[in-house]
Amino acid sequence: MRIGIEAQRLLRPHKHGMDIVALETIRALATCSEHEFVVFVKPDEDRDGLPSSSNMQIVELPGGPYPVWEQYALPKAVKQHGIDLLHCTANTAPLNCSVPIVLTLHDIIFLENQPMLAGSWYQRFGNQYRRWNVPRIVVECERIITVSHFERQRIVDHLHLSPERVVAIWNAVSDQFKVIKDMEQIETVRSKYELPKEFIFFLGNTDPKKNVKGVLKALLGLKRQGKLTLPVVISNLPTATLTDLLGEIDGQDLANDIILCGYIPNYILPLVYNAATIFLCPSLRESFGLPILEAMACGTPVLTSSTSSMPEVAGDAALLVNPTSTEEMMAGIDRLITQPNLRAELRTKGLQRAALFSWKATANQLLTVYADSMNQ
Repeated sequence: MRIGIEAQRLLRPHKHGMDIVALETIRALATCSEHEFVVFVKPDEDRDGLPSSSNMQIVELPGGPYPVWEQYALPKAVKQHGIDLLHCTANTAPLNCSVPIVLTLHDIIFLENQPMLAGSWYQRFGNQYRRWNVPRIVVECERIITVSHFERQRIVDHLHLSPERVVAIWNAVSDQFKVIKDMEQIETVRSKYELPKEFIFFLGNTDPKKNVKGVLKALLGLKRQGKLTLPVVISNLPTATLTDLLGEIDGQDLANDIILCGYIPNYILPLVYNAATIFLCPSLRESFGLPILEAMACGTPVLTSSTSSMPEVAGDAALLVNPTSTEEMMAGIDRLITQPNLRAELRTKGLQRAALFSWKATANQLLTVYADSMNQ
């Protein structure tokens, strides 16, 4: 079978969750299948980690903005390359395609909650396109894949789909996320990003679901009680955004406790996790929560949310809190700061938990979905 994979943003330098999932899935598929794969991407500059396999071809398709590329350039390329089945990996798909489609629908946050349509102009545009595309395309797809059992139920209920058409396949954690014993590597990264000897690490961005404002409120509360004894490193958050948020919570005095380190490439993240004392991931909503597993695999104690998919991913290996409760977040962070025994327990449990998730298992489940889709 000749399988096409839509991975439009695979070559972009600043990769985020869906891009990482697509990359790791493609790499795993190349090693555990005899099918031919054609991966359709937009031209860009980052080719690190791409599979070099005789059964995996990368095709760069120019084609303008995302909707134009997906609705016009992609279906044309599918015909030109003799594709039997198309797997679209990032929530949306072409409405007029000549072959069966399998769609990975990571979440339906953009359909559930209008306030979640805040964020940058790029995020707002993307969400509006998804709101237009997803209700139309899901009825055409052979199968819908999502990344957690929580999200599967949300999709079935909200879009009124037959449960047998929606399949939950967990994401996994890359082999590069591990305990690193080479202290020289860690110290090099510590120096490059000006990381303190001990610190709280938080992957922040402008997406409202990441709960940056809620995290800042909790940190501010701890600071004013004299309990914020570790500095806080936040990645991928613009200085102007931090300034605005601190102004909204009257928390300008927290600025001196925060280090903004910009975007951290995925290949460097394992070293930052290893250097961190605590990792925070108290999102308001996630379809999976890949950073939870990444931090666990690096031996970093994790605080995450007791809502949506995060308990499913974390199991009993993280400290769970209500992300809308400043008091619960404060109490949780304080426990991790002041209780080394708790950190050690979560480190051990986290390593065991992360080991349960593999990209090979993800790829094998995908191959079953592909086969089922072609047999309809």
